[in-house]
Amino acid sequence: MANIMALKKIEKEIDKLTPDEQLRLVEKLVRELRKTKITDSKELNWDTLYGLGKGLWQEDAQVYVNRLRKERI
Repeated sequence: MANIMALKKIEKEIDKLTPDEQLRLVEKLVRELRKTKITDSKELNWDTLYGLGKGLWQEDAQVYVNRLRKERI
């Protein structure tokens, strides 16, 4: 419970920072996480993702990509 209260206090302080200060804070946190190797501790198994999007698309994937590319122009 104490950790939750501490996090809420930190969040309130973060809200007081300028966007530039918030960005610097995020960059610092990322550097710290990379040092601890938390982000590298678990490899993603791409095989488990296979087929997850089936049925979500209403059109062929290539047609969809081509349409998006045209819209960007």
